[in-house]
Amino acid sequence: MKHLLKMLDLSKEEILEILNLADQLKYELKHGIEHKHLSGKTLGMIFQKPSTRTRVSFETGIYQLGGYGMFLSANGLQIGRGEPIRDTARVLSRYVDGVMIRTFDQEEVETFAKYSSVPVINGLTDFSHPCQVLADLMTVREHKGTLEGLKMCYIGDGNNMANSLTVGCLKVGMNVSLACPEGYYPDPVVLEFAAGYGDKFKLTNDCFEAVKDADVVFTDVWASMGQESEAQQRKLAFEGYQVNSELLSHARPDCMVQHCLPAHRGEEITDEVFEAHADEIFDEAENRLHAQKAVMVILMK
Repeated sequence: MKHLLKMLDLSKEEILEILNLADQLKYELKHGIEHKHLSGKTLGMIFQKPSTRTRVSFETGIYQLGGYGMFLSANGLQIGRGEPIRDTARVLSRYVDGVMIRTFDQEEVETFAKYSSVPVINGLTDFSHPCQVLADLMTVREHKGTLEGLKMCYIGDGNNMANSLTVGCLKVGMNVSLACPEGYYPDPVVLEFAAGYGDKFKLTNDCFEAVKDADVVFTDVWASMGQESEAQQRKLAFEGYQVNSELLSHARPDCMVQHCLPAHRGEEITDEVFEAHADEIFDEAENRLHAQKAVMVILMK
């Protein structure tokens, strides 16, 4: 594993290696055991999209590993004034030991990695959110004790989270069921990949059909960053695609609920359901720190 660009690039073995190391690093942190695996290393962090969890978890994580995180706003870089991404990649490679980039276009991350001589981590694109899904898998395994054979249900927009969850969950042996309205399906590349798993994957417009006997239910906002102008149109499209008590009554009694945050309570999830599953959701948020530390150690050590 040279970079972390999308879940499609990872094997099952690589995913489990990351999760196992994340578990170890989390245990060590909780017990005051230092793990300065990246002492003296610098992570450049490029943000073309705003962030709470990604920025804080990466900055805190590299510090706990003995390194230094450098926040790089796109507005403060020449990339924001038209410098080719390949030139920025080659320059930063001379200064830092790894780069995390959070942007819109997956192609931009792929190009950056092509011209970078140091590891590149995708902190989010419109196509993929691998760091979040690694934290999600870590959280589900913590609560359920296993991943193999569980049923994951995703309700809502077929966005970067739906793309990455579908791939990641199928690769680790889970069954995947998605409920998305027509016109808001996951990327065709992901659907082609999922088709290879036969009846372990299902895409439907019926939320109640999708959630039946689910072990874990995921959802995400109806309008992601960059889609604010479509918010009203999307609210109409996603009416009926809400994670609420009635929907969860069709899942398993011990079903988990996960949300990558921020949550728009009253839209994709009710306040009642969010608060009932808040411990699981904030475990998920915390695990961004541990999963990303594992990725950094594997790529940058």
